[in-house]
Amino acid sequence: MNHRRNTDVIVETINVAGLRVIDVGCGDGYLSRHLARHGARVLGVEVSARQLAKARAAEAVDGVTIVEGVAQHLPAEDASADVVVFFNSLHHVPVDGQGQALTEAARVLKAGGLLYVSEPVAEGPFFALCRPVDDETEVRAQAYAALQAAAGFVSEREFTYIHTVRHRDFDSFRERIVSANTEREAILAAKDSSLRQLFQQLATPCDDAWCFDQPMRVNLLRRQ
Repeated sequence: MNHRRNTDVIVETINVAGLRVIDVGCGDGYLSRHLARHGARVLGVEVSARQLAKARAAEAVDGVTIVEGVAQHLPAEDASADVVVFFNSLHHVPVDGQGQALTEAARVLKAGGLLYVSEPVAEGPFFALCRPVDDETEVRAQAYAALQAAAGFVSEREFTYIHTVRHRDFDSFRERIVSANTEREAILAAKDSSLRQLFQQLATPCDDAWCFDQPMRVNLLRRQ
């Protein structure tokens, strides 16, 4: 698999200039701002209070609106979006709500609109580092199954690549995975010593950071 940056892949796959994009599970808003800088009008939807605070504290970018909400009930009108993005977020939707989240994506997309789902594959050094804290093998497989069963879409493409995750130190890794799920905090505290050791074992030095390869899979579907 080729090494590529997540942010490069999405804008190379979809020309978002002038399009209305809904970024579902937008986290701290980084991708929403990136898409807006490429000409999109972006609605970022996020449920985590911690992530919302980060998104709202970041420097404002024209064309970005960040709101609180969940994938199962998107705060958007029917047929109002050209693109819906689940970027590392579909597997974070509760398993019993993943099908509804995809139904919502179909609802808010215009006919012919695109659904872009990027998910980490359950393998590679970064997955091995995260696995002792939260083994997502099963939930990622369930998210993929929900995507395959989603009604109202035609599959356009599926492809894989390797994204390199960079962390300046263990503490930045810790903050990243806690921000996505605060329930991980207690597990990290209990396993601090062994995780720091694993971090050093799996890391590859790169410039002023530590790098971990993470295989990614992208599914691009078109709304019927």
